[in-house]
Amino acid sequence: MRFDPAIAAQASFKLAVESGQLDDDVEAVRDAEATFSATAGEEAHAAYLVLQEIGEQHPHVTSFQAFLIYITWQQVMEETIPAHFRQGLSLCDRYLQRAREAAQDHDPTQVEQIRELRVSFCSGLGLADKEESEEEYDKDAFTGGD
Repeated sequence: MRFDPAIAAQASFKLAVESGQLDDDVEAVRDAEATFSATAGEEAHAAYLVLQEIGEQHPHVTSFQAFLIYITWQQVMEETIPAHFRQGLSLCDRYLQRAREAAQDHDPTQVEQIRELRVSFCSGLGLADKEESEEEYDKDAFTGGD
C-alpha cells in the first residue's frame, strides 16, 4: 500500500468527530476508538464492533465511513479471517458507491486509498477486483473489429 491505514484512520476519525455529524454518538465513538487504539484482542474487537454499529447509524458521515474501512484493515492484520475481509469489502463498496453518487463530498485521495484497500480485501478473499479486471480486459481487447 502506498499509505499507512493507521494514520489515515486517525485523520478520518478526527474529521468525523470535528464534523459534528455524529450527533449524540460522538462520546461513544470517542470511547470506543480509545479502547480500540489502546488495546488488543477481545477488548479491541468489542470496541471495533461498537464502532461498526455506530457506523450503521451514520452512513452519511463520509469521514467516519472511511475510518471504519481503515480500522477494518487493522482488524485484518490483527485477525486474518474471511469475515473481516468481507466486512471490509462491503464497507468499501458502500463508500465507493456513495463517492460515485456525490463526488463533491469525497476527498479524491481518500477515494483512491479506499479503492486500494478494496483490492486488498478482494485479494484476501481470493476474488479478482472487478474494476481491475475490467481495466485489464479493456487493455487486452482488440479495437476496430479485430
